[in-house]
Amino acid sequence: MVHTIVFMGSPDFAVPTLNALYKYYSIVGVITQPDRGSGRGRKLSSPPVKKLAVELGLPVIQPDNLAKDQDAKNQLLEWNPDLIVVTAFGQILKKDVLDLAPFGCINVHASLLPKWRGVSPIQAVILHGEEKTGITIMRMDEGIDTGDILHQCEIPIRSDETGGSLSEKLAKLGGKCILEMLPAYLTGKLKPIPQGNSQTEYAPKIRKTDGELDFTQPAETLEKQIRAYYPWPGCYTFWQKEVLKIHKAHIVDIPSPGVGVLSIHNGYPAIGTQEGLLVIDQLQPAGKKSMTGEDFLRGSRNWGE
Repeated sequence: MVHTIVFMGSPDFAVPTLNALYKYYSIVGVITQPDRGSGRGRKLSSPPVKKLAVELGLPVIQPDNLAKDQDAKNQLLEWNPDLIVVTAFGQILKKDVLDLAPFGCINVHASLLPKWRGVSPIQAVILHGEEKTGITIMRMDEGIDTGDILHQCEIPIRSDETGGSLSEKLAKLGGKCILEMLPAYLTGKLKPIPQGNSQTEYAPKIRKTDGELDFTQPAETLEKQIRAYYPWPGCYTFWQKEVLKIHKAHIVDIPSPGVGVLSIHNGYPAIGTQEGLLVIDQLQPAGKKSMTGEDFLRGSRNWGE
């Protein structure tokens, strides 16, 4: 039997899942976020999922708010899908949509639930020094990532992992993971596992200001923060009253010269923390391109003076 699917998703993370589903299932429609202004000129840009859908010749709708857009709901009813697959869509689904398809709505979530529910699980696992993460496919309910678990796929987290590199790995894993579980799910052979009502860690929405480095924290904490928030929102501090973006750093386990004290370590800029030294490998001064810490010092003789 050929099953029909409506796909809901928006960013790059969702693209591999849509691509994987398209190869083996009948995608009758795609719902994604509206085009948004981006860049200095605020030129309208389409979500990555829309770009792929157009390339594949799939019908696309872009409601501002699916819950309040009756035309979008009517289109969804007209598509009459057997299943709705959701991957980083960016809007809350109400009960009428969750119950619309015979096989419900299933979500591709970037953590090993029930740990790290919420919108930023990829950054959270790096920030908290987790050793593994993965993809959870769950049957959606009205809670935030509380639905029954259908399938999980696990990967280790490297010590040099960034938010960007881990997101790419998990995006690819999401496409692979959903193809593993769908045949059993659509034939009724897969037994859902309830998450239960236990409290678990929650990964909240990230703001740009979360990237500011606090040198009263240990160097180890700051190094994780820099990796977790690269490339977005990015970490930064202030130097000469201007923003100094810090893209990559490493820890040196020596006594700190003092919280926030600037120094030079083996030819690279360094900053003292509550515990240890944070050595900056890659950074970006205001109005300039990203450069190595070594190159930065060549043009900034007064660092650490």
